[in-house]
Amino acid sequence: MKKLQNNHILLLCVACIAIFFVNLDALYVNIMEARNFTTAREMLHDGNWLLTTLNGEPRYQKPPLPTWLTAISGAIFGLKSLTAMRLPAALITLFLVVTTYKFAERFSNNRTIAFIGSLILATSFYIIFSGRNGQWDIFTHGFMMVCIYQLYLFFTSERMKYQRILIAALFFGASFMSKGPVSLYALLLPFLIAFGVVFKFQNLKNEILPLVVFVVVSLLLSGWWYWYTYTFDTEAVAEITRRETGNWTSYNVRPFYYYWSFFTQSGVWTIPAFIGLLYPYLKNRVSDKKGYRFTFLWTMASVILLSIIPEKKSRYLLPVLIPLALNTAYYIEYLFLKFAQLKDRRETIPVYFNFGLIATIGIVFPIGGYLFLKDALAGYWVWFILLSAALLSVGIYLLLNLLRKKIRAVFYGTIVFIAVIMCFGMPMAKALTINPEYNPLSELNDWQAQNNNIPVYEFTYFTPELIWDYGKPIPVIMNFGIENLPKEESFAVLVAQEDTEKFKKMFADRNFQKVERYDMNAKAPGESSHRTRLWRDLYVVTSVTSIQF
Repeated sequence: MKKLQNNHILLLCVACIAIFFVNLDALYVNIMEARNFTTAREMLHDGNWLLTTLNGEPRYQKPPLPTWLTAISGAIFGLKSLTAMRLPAALITLFLVVTTYKFAERFSNNRTIAFIGSLILATSFYIIFSGRNGQWDIFTHGFMMVCIYQLYLFFTSERMKYQRILIAALFFGASFMSKGPVSLYALLLPFLIAFGVVFKFQNLKNEILPLVVFVVVSLLLSGWWYWYTYTFDTEAVAEITRRETGNWTSYNVRPFYYYWSFFTQSGVWTIPAFIGLLYPYLKNRVSDKKGYRFTFLWTMASVILLSIIPEKKSRYLLPVLIPLALNTAYYIEYLFLKFAQLKDRRETIPVYFNFGLIATIGIVFPIGGYLFLKDALAGYWVWFILLSAALLSVGIYLLLNLLRKKIRAVFYGTIVFIAVIMCFGMPMAKALTINPEYNPLSELNDWQAQNNNIPVYEFTYFTPELIWDYGKPIPVIMNFGIENLPKEESFAVLVAQEDTEKFKKMFADRNFQKVERYDMNAKAPGESSHRTRLWRDLYVVTSVTSIQF
């Protein structure tokens, strides 16, 4: 049993399987996933592996490495399997967690710190979201962590210099081929700043040649796809670049301080993460002041650099959660060692509040969950009973150990709490998403088959979720101001709410008839989360009045 307890890699893999791999198909496909999955599908169907497309149009905003991996997974396990499409993201998250453990074990020389930090990382809110989601942020940062680990070994060891620098370059290229320079700026550069301040760059003059090799190989691996697309589709690349550049300064622009609640993205670790950032308080309490200062500077450098960029979104904070998890680990280890002896309420109350709240949620869930979900539990009773029993048990366990001041048991119980939600709670996710008018766009295929395969067009723009569900590209009539009127005598048009009057004016000289509404909103019309972009009215346009649909 003790041998199992000391096998941190195995335990991390078990935790990650429960958190990231179970019930991967529980949630609806979101907009980011729909873009990526559709591009992967078009790779397989149309062979667009280098000149990538979305709805048949060039899509060069993001490099294709994660899309290649997703396409391969879809080809093996089936494009209609959401588990298959999300599997590569789950795998790279496991890779990220294990790499973070190995890296932390090396720089801290403390397996407990490495284990705690990796578990905090695996259970941080936005890491969970990204690891169970077919978006590409987790790929770029997962690959970059390998690069960072190898660079750390390169700078701190005299062995295998060129081997480590080449592995670092390989994974730097993989990171760049996942989402461009995002991780270079938000994860690698802050690491280099923190490393330089805390550990110093020793004998840098003797390492210039291998560093030149790193730069050259990294540039080649990072830049070849950009060169290829520009060379073979110059006009499309120029137009996409113009649009993307405009977004940097005009889209989702937020003030400098927008990210300064970043620690809340760690979810259940919000309070410990905040306390872990109180450097004057914690610096003389942690077991390794140098390692703590390194993770603190790495975290803060990442937040500051991200804050400089005008365009801001909460998901851009994902790279900050990696050093933040390691930084928080120093505080949790301090609690492991000292909490039983602490008398100062200023130190104990935040701990009781944080973990007591988690325990309370588990204990009251059977009743509270029933009162909240009772009208939507049909078909989900087995999962609800399993979830209630598991959360109640974990909640009692957490509360008893918290009262006994056994923080080690409380910490690991919190990990189990998260795993329980993923295993037993995720199958109930769709119980919260009820739309009596739900009508997926995939049904349009059946309607077309019943109506002589009449061609279908989008009127002014396409919604990625709709295209993914439909299963193939839909041409757009008014695409970025360019008019592509159908040549057929009879055709169908999908029209968004805001375009209805414009559609009627454009086809005023023809006959049109509304025949169906496709609504892919999870929530019913009238609710705040019901979005017009997720539904379309289908009109049949014809110049022959005798044709009926």
